[in-house]
Amino acid sequence: MREAVSVAMATYNGEKYIKEQLDSILVNLQPQDEVIISDDGSLDNTKSLIESYHDQRIHLIEGPHLGVKQNVGNALNHTSHEIIFLADQDDIWMKDKVDIVLKTMKKEEATCVVHDALIVDQNCHSLGKTFFDFKNGGVGIRKNIIRNTYIGCCMAFKRDVLKKALPIPNSIEMHDQWIGLLNEKYGHSFFLKEPLIMYRRHGDNASKMTHYGIPKMLRNRIVFVWNFFWRTR
Repeated sequence: MREAVSVAMATYNGEKYIKEQLDSILVNLQPQDEVIISDDGSLDNTKSLIESYHDQRIHLIEGPHLGVKQNVGNALNHTSHEIIFLADQDDIWMKDKVDIVLKTMKKEEATCVVHDALIVDQNCHSLGKTFFDFKNGGVGIRKNIIRNTYIGCCMAFKRDVLKKALPIPNSIEMHDQWIGLLNEKYGHSFFLKEPLIMYRRHGDNASKMTHYGIPKMLRNRIVFVWNFFWRTR
């Protein structure tokens, strides 16, 4: 039996895709694993769909109602195992994702693994590219401040990284960039060029594939660097 893992997921009005995602995650898990789901006040059937599983590995908790970053932070705060996977509410995991990531983490002596993702539409039809095709994923603090390639739904990391990352500053734009670059400062990241999820793109995604305008991009980078400096000084 392999070591236990935690999966942290933030949900909000995710009834359309949450069952497909949970089904794909549970296939990857063993009895000792856990799925921590922080729901931020969904107004649809998201919570009732989660509760219908009656699976002891699934733990549904109330979110802080402070937006996506703090909802993710709340889920992460409630995890208990050494290795933590982040998951979005609307993607689909490949069958061997957890085993492949754990083997990669051990082989590469990594404290954070980021794998590629097949970009699909709302019906899971391939759009012909992977996330790394689009973003040129790879390590580098400067590189990932200029153009972030840390993507939460494709990340797994060790608890020591989490201790450095929490609490997630509310003023920054992206929690995954924050976790990834703190890991680069204190640990070792490895980018695995193998798609291990279907990364579903639809009209209601919390994250976008398009770039912000230049003023907002500059503001986001300045705020991020300021917070990163003070956390790592």
